[in-house]
Amino acid sequence: MRATTIHGPYDIRVEDVPDPRVQRPGDAVVQVLRACVCGSDLWAYRGESARTPGQRIGHEFLGTVVDTGSHVRAVRPGDLVIAPFTWSDGACVFCAERLPTSCANGGMWGAVGSDGGQGEGVRVPYADSTLVKVPTEAASDDRLLGALLALTDVMGTGYHAAVSAGARPGATVAVVGDGAVGLCAVLAARMLGAEHVIALGRHASRLRLARDFGAATTITERGEAAVTAVRERTGGHGVHAAIEAVGSEEAMRTAIGVTRPGGAIGWVGAPHGSDRGLDVGALFMHNLTLRGGIAPVRSYLPDLLPRVLDGTLDPSAVFDRTIPLASIADGYRAMDDRSALKVLITP
Repeated sequence: MRATTIHGPYDIRVEDVPDPRVQRPGDAVVQVLRACVCGSDLWAYRGESARTPGQRIGHEFLGTVVDTGSHVRAVRPGDLVIAPFTWSDGACVFCAERLPTSCANGGMWGAVGSDGGQGEGVRVPYADSTLVKVPTEAASDDRLLGALLALTDVMGTGYHAAVSAGARPGATVAVVGDGAVGLCAVLAARMLGAEHVIALGRHASRLRLARDFGAATTITERGEAAVTAVRERTGGHGVHAAIEAVGSEEAMRTAIGVTRPGGAIGWVGAPHGSDRGLDVGALFMHNLTLRGGIAPVRSYLPDLLPRVLDGTLDPSAVFDRTIPLASIADGYRAMDDRSALKVLITP
């Protein structure tokens, strides 16, 4: 089959790789129907995180089950399924605590020795506890497929941020970052009842989408100017909940700076190349709470999937470019130069 591999900075290829097959009784093989490029994939693309030449890449996909191992009961060939960005056994102590991203036997697509999501097929370990079945008729609805694909990572991560920050009815929430995760966090904060969402970013088209998703205010300033702007709009007090969806030192400093005493920060911007800018003194003096980290997306799917299926939650607009697998290098370039927000991949 064909799959995306990475060979070095800015060197993304589509190559022939071995077909996925059932190797253990709990495995399933999924034929990929939709996949996408994640902002974190760009770190490897830019050489900011190490990869082995020829390593598979991509961790967001949905598709059709084509084979299962003898122990698989929850899905069968022909089922349309979505896969969170990590697999998990559903049985260890961390899975029992709704933290499948820390599963003792888990892993992430695209790690060395595993299949990546940006290909024609994927072997899924622990299929019963990892895959989530969705109505097969969704396969004929491009918009719905996009919304479902977002649940594999960015929507679940945005939701994790909003939950971690304590977004709730009546709260004012600031979202630092206008990437796909930040935009999904706007959706999540509004879904949780936040009264006023402030989106901070630099790109006009993305901030327009933030407004479409429910942000009442958008701010383009950065750093201390952004903190001042948010405080001016909140009577000088700051927000009840802030979401850091970038992963940079500046973004964390902004999130801390805009949060009012007693508030909380939901941290989902995966760190890369910084010390996170943690002002421990500010956290202490203002009784600020910091929660978050890698999102346990599989645990959130029972909350989010029904909303996508009934149309009350639709994150599909984060995908603003669609390309075939054969053109995957163009998709990476488009996200790297920010001419695309999030690229969706078709077979």
